[in-house]
Amino acid sequence: MAFTESESPLLLPSGSGTKEKAPEDKWHLAYMIYFFLGFGYLLPWNAFITAVDYFSYLYPDASVDRIFAVVYMLVGLFGLTLIILYRHKSQAHVRINLGLALFVVSLLVVPLIDAFYVKGRVGFYGGFYVTAGAVGIAGVADALVQGSIVGSAGELPERYMQAVIAGTAASGVVVSFLRIFTKAVYTQDVSGLQKSANLYFGVSIVIMFICMVLYSLANRLPIMKYYDDVKIQAVAVEDDNGPLTGSVWRSTVWETVGTIKWYGFGLILIYVVTLAIFPGYITEDVHSELLKDWYPVLLITCFNVFDLVGKSFTAVYLLENAKIAIGCCIARLLFFPLFLGCLHGPKFFRTEIPVTVLTCILGLTNGYLTSVLMILAPKTVKLQHAETAGIVSVLFLVVGLASGSIIAWFWVI
Repeated sequence: MAFTESESPLLLPSGSGTKEKAPEDKWHLAYMIYFFLGFGYLLPWNAFITAVDYFSYLYPDASVDRIFAVVYMLVGLFGLTLIILYRHKSQAHVRINLGLALFVVSLLVVPLIDAFYVKGRVGFYGGFYVTAGAVGIAGVADALVQGSIVGSAGELPERYMQAVIAGTAASGVVVSFLRIFTKAVYTQDVSGLQKSANLYFGVSIVIMFICMVLYSLANRLPIMKYYDDVKIQAVAVEDDNGPLTGSVWRSTVWETVGTIKWYGFGLILIYVVTLAIFPGYITEDVHSELLKDWYPVLLITCFNVFDLVGKSFTAVYLLENAKIAIGCCIARLLFFPLFLGCLHGPKFFRTEIPVTVLTCILGLTNGYLTSVLMILAPKTVKLQHAETAGIVSVLFLVVGLASGSIIAWFWVI
C-alpha cells in the first residue's frame, strides 16, 4: 500500500469536506519533521535507559532499569489519562511545547546532580531518588508530547503516523550506536561511564531544542495548514449540534474508546510482552562468557534495529486486516516460554544465537504491529475525533508498557 499526499482524511462528515486538493509536501519536509519529532520525544527515555551502566555503578543495590521503567510508565499513564479527560480545554501546541521544556528540565537533572552532589561516588542514594524523580518528570513530558504528536498525526494521512512511529524506533537505534561508540572509546571505569552518560544527556537536550524549532516550522507549512482547515470544518459541523460540555466530551471519549478498543487490546498485548522482556531480561538475566558486558549492549542494539525495520516496513506494506494484526499480537505471548527456555531450557537454547534471534524477532514484530495498529486506529473514527483516538491509542500503549514493566519483575523468577 503506497501513501499519497492527496489522501483524504477518513470519515469526514458529509457536506463538510473541501474540493481543494491537498498541497504537496515539498521535499517531504512535513514527513521528515514528524519523523524527527517521533525520534525526539523518545530520546530522553532512551538516554536514561542507555546510561544504565553508570547508574548501576553508582547505585549497585538498586534494580535501576526496572525501577526507571515502572516510574516512567506509571507517571506517563496518569498524565495521559488527565490529558484525555481535559483535552477539550487545552491546545496541542501548548502541550507539546510544555512537554519539550519538561524534557529539558529532566535531562539537566542528571549531569547537575552528578556534578554537585554524587560526583561519581558509589552509594549516594539521595542522588538515585532525585534521578528517579527526573525520570518521573520525563514521564509527564512524554505524556504531553507523545500524546499530542500522535494525536495530531492521527488527523493527517497515514504516512505521517508512520513517520512518527518510525522516528521513535530510530531514536533507539541512534542511542544504541552511540552507546557502542562510547563503550569502545571511553574506559569502562567511573570516569568513562560518567562521560558516556553526560554525552547521552547532552545530545538529548540539544535534540529537544531542535524539536521545538521544527514543531514551530511544521505549523507554518501549507500542507499542515490545509489539514488544520479541514479539521476546523469538521469540528464546526459538530459544534452545530451543541456546546462541548464536560459530560458531552466524556461521552465522546468513551465512544472513541469503544470504537478502537480492539486496536488498544492489541497494543496492550504488544507492550506487555515487550516490556516484560526488554530491557530488564536482556540486561540482567542472560549472560555470555564470550561477549561479557558487550552482550546486553549488542542485544539492545539488535532489538532497536529490527524495531526500526518493522516500523519502517509499513511504508511499503500496511496490513489492513485488524483481526490478523491482533491475532499476531496474541501469538507474541509465545515469547514468554521461548525466552524462559533461554534461561532454563536445553544447553543450546541458552547460548547466544537463540537469544539473539529471538531478540531480533521480538523487535521486528514489536515495530511492525505497533505501526499497523497506531496507523489504523485513528482512521476508524470521524476526523474531528481522530486526535482523541490517537491519544487514546497512546494510552493503551502506555498501559501495556506499565503492565509489562511490572511483570518484568516477576515472570523470570
